[in-house]
Amino acid sequence: MAGQGTWQPKEEGLREICGVLELHISPTSDKPRIWQQLQHYSQFPDFNNYLVFIFAHAQGASVEIRQAAGLLLKNNLRSAFKLLDPAYQQCIKSQLLPCLGEAKRDIRNTVGTIISVIVQQERILGWPELLQVLVRCLDSNDINHMEGALDTLSKICEDIPHELDLDVPGLSERPIDVFLPRLLQFFQSPHASLRKLSLGSVNQFIMLMPTALYLSMDQYLQGLFVLSHDPVAEVRKLVCAALVQLIEVNPSFLEPHLKNVIEFMLQANNDADNEVALEACEFWSEYCEAQLNPQLLREFLQQLIPVLLSNMVYADDDESLIDSEEDESVPDRDQVFRVLWSFSLTDLKPRFHSSRFHGSEDMKDDDDDSLSIWNLRKCSAAGLDVLSTVYGDEILPTLMPLVQAKLSTSDDGSWKEREAAVLALGAIAEGCIRGLYPYIAEIVEFLLPLLDNKFPLLRSITCWTLSRFSKFIVQGIGHKKGYEQFNKVLMGLLRRILDTNKRVQEAACSAFATLEEEAAEELTPHLEIILQHLLCAYGRYQKRNLRLVYDAIGTLAETVGGELNQPRYLQILMPPLIAKWQQLSDADKDLFPLLECFTSIAQALENGFSQFAQPIFQRCIKIIQSQQLAKVDPSSAGMQYEKEFIVCSLDLLSGLAEGLGSGIESLVSQSNLRDQLLQCCMDDSIDVQQSAFALFGDLARACPAYLHPCLSEFLNVATKQMSTPKLTESISVANNACWAIGELAIKVGQEVSPYVMTVVSSIVPILQHAEGVNKSLVENSAITLGRLAWVCPEIVSPHVEHFMQEWCTALSMIHDDIEKEDAFHGLCAIVRTNVSGALNSLGYICRAIASWHVMTSEDLHNEVCQILLGYKQILKDGGWEQCLSTLEPQVKEKLSNYGV
Repeated sequence: MAGQGTWQPKEEGLREICGVLELHISPTSDKPRIWQQLQHYSQFPDFNNYLVFIFAHAQGASVEIRQAAGLLLKNNLRSAFKLLDPAYQQCIKSQLLPCLGEAKRDIRNTVGTIISVIVQQERILGWPELLQVLVRCLDSNDINHMEGALDTLSKICEDIPHELDLDVPGLSERPIDVFLPRLLQFFQSPHASLRKLSLGSVNQFIMLMPTALYLSMDQYLQGLFVLSHDPVAEVRKLVCAALVQLIEVNPSFLEPHLKNVIEFMLQANNDADNEVALEACEFWSEYCEAQLNPQLLREFLQQLIPVLLSNMVYADDDESLIDSEEDESVPDRDQVFRVLWSFSLTDLKPRFHSSRFHGSEDMKDDDDDSLSIWNLRKCSAAGLDVLSTVYGDEILPTLMPLVQAKLSTSDDGSWKEREAAVLALGAIAEGCIRGLYPYIAEIVEFLLPLLDNKFPLLRSITCWTLSRFSKFIVQGIGHKKGYEQFNKVLMGLLRRILDTNKRVQEAACSAFATLEEEAAEELTPHLEIILQHLLCAYGRYQKRNLRLVYDAIGTLAETVGGELNQPRYLQILMPPLIAKWQQLSDADKDLFPLLECFTSIAQALENGFSQFAQPIFQRCIKIIQSQQLAKVDPSSAGMQYEKEFIVCSLDLLSGLAEGLGSGIESLVSQSNLRDQLLQCCMDDSIDVQQSAFALFGDLARACPAYLHPCLSEFLNVATKQMSTPKLTESISVANNACWAIGELAIKVGQEVSPYVMTVVSSIVPILQHAEGVNKSLVENSAITLGRLAWVCPEIVSPHVEHFMQEWCTALSMIHDDIEKEDAFHGLCAIVRTNVSGALNSLGYICRAIASWHVMTSEDLHNEVCQILLGYKQILKDGGWEQCLSTLEPQVKEKLSNYGV
């Protein structure tokens, strides 16, 4: 193309590239060939110079070609700007700046995007003249220059706002100090585009709250209040967004103006523009979560509640209406799995697979909200839900007459009103339960016929609302009428699981899974009919809803446990699942929910699963092996690497180990699982490691002898996960590794002694900083320390003064169970070994002992009695009494159970 120096394009090169760009934007062109041609051009060092020249100077070219050149330039610069020759970098930058005042808006918008990409690469510091040009444009009074500069600034504020709040050498002020007064001034512009861009730019700084904005808050708020009456909906939407963010970040800014803000938000919540109303609707949840004066909002509840209920009615363009009539015979469209109503009421969301985690607190973020389009209906229902939790039964006198009025309609034209009323009942089911409780049976009786309503979305929302009351429906089983109503709900949901409408199937399965969790063993007499319905659905459902059937089956197994282990139930349950298992290939992602379902069944059936275990075990090993090969050589493996196959297979093997116990030894002894597992424990994926350490712990419980040949390797890898730098990367892996070490220690005893102090030195900092660490990791650390102390007290006890108090505090927080029992055996062992070292922590030891509700182990009870009695004998001359005087009355009362 062209040589370096004072760069000038060659006419031939310009014509050639313009021709390719013209083809690139043509809808009928050969896209792969054009893309290949552009990739060829990109090998020339000055290709981006040509693109910027076409974008900035090719006046004869169409706006579309110039814009295509600009967007291609932006993409190239994002990955390669720093690799360009400095002279070419300067050439590109110098040609972009004049485009800020370009007459054509599309070009102005595109130049802003390109400039923002460059600033992200070399920061404000690397392009000081940009600031000068932006300021000149903003002060120019020329609409094109002002809009171009504001558009560019808004993109920089959106992408890297923090950059504008940093000192720049050579400038007396930070960029934000230069720009903020000008942005606030533009709030008063007669041009809507300038008002919108300036407000959007300032809003980007609310979360950061730089000093400049903090000091200008009064001016900013006054500007917001003026713009709240703006005739342009996009501006009003940005005002609402600003107020919502302010109340989240620092409610005190708005406190003097709250009454006016609430009145504006009420008005905006009823705005004719749906996006303004949605943005305003977010305010109510944020207000309640900010713990502002509830009395102030209480005054507006009679106005607010009707607005929320009105906005809960399906809009005519709601996505749910588009496919609400979709029959089960219609093939699934190629789309992500949809969540129907995933507002803040999270119990509606189907549960997707996540790696096994050992502890009391789930580590996984629930990101299912990303699968669903947030809209005014869902936001209004979420707002009503939050209001019900704050104001409880106070909202019922306003809400219930409106709900009853909507429910009393019966004509086909008002079904959306009835649907919104049913949604409202579900939304307040928890927050208003005290006021609703006397009427629950009546509400349920009213809802049951709606399960058979002709409108699918009314049937589906009824399933969900019934699930919101399922806890109270189950509580009524003890008396005849309650039992009859439970049966009606159970059979009603099962009937809807076999609905022909996909949306109803989806809602019914999710609702039934919730009912299963609440009812648990109460489902045992109904197992046969439940399984018949679920497996009938299994044979009918298409791929998307099939995942919900797996979830319902898995939840059933978890809730009824061993009750499922009867031939007549297994004959219904297993053949269809096994048939699907055999039908799916090792690279089919439909295996994921089936593997998870088998995991739950294996844990429930325990040894009853042994008849199905061997082929499932062998296939899991095969899948892990194939995926490990695919990771390094996809062509040899014949598939692309997908870590989820390994995660799900490891978790199913964990389920087998947990279910079969020592019975799994005959399976693992004939396999290479040990080597595969060690490899997975060292994998670069956090999810794979997390599941691998869970399996390591389960195998340590079930068949520790199998792990023996690789004991040192496993302990080395697990111990490394406990180091402090690793904790910042993945607490979940450290948690499972810590738990697995404790499980192994109990089984192999003194053989862990070479690793004890390494593990202890990693655990102690976790206990010392417990407030800032995940609860489960603290609990597992306390338990594992106790187990190590039990098997190697002589190694741990000399260091007792460094951790005893924090350890006892952590032990006090753990629920009574076998793991806590093990930890207390360790506590007693090291106290016996180092009586004087533990003496300074006696009060903490007493509180830890008092944390037991019931100590069921007689051996442990005797050990604790001996420890306390020993200290009572040591502390003479009133020492014991002085120790007791520092304890809380309830602690002293508990200690009386141990003979002191």
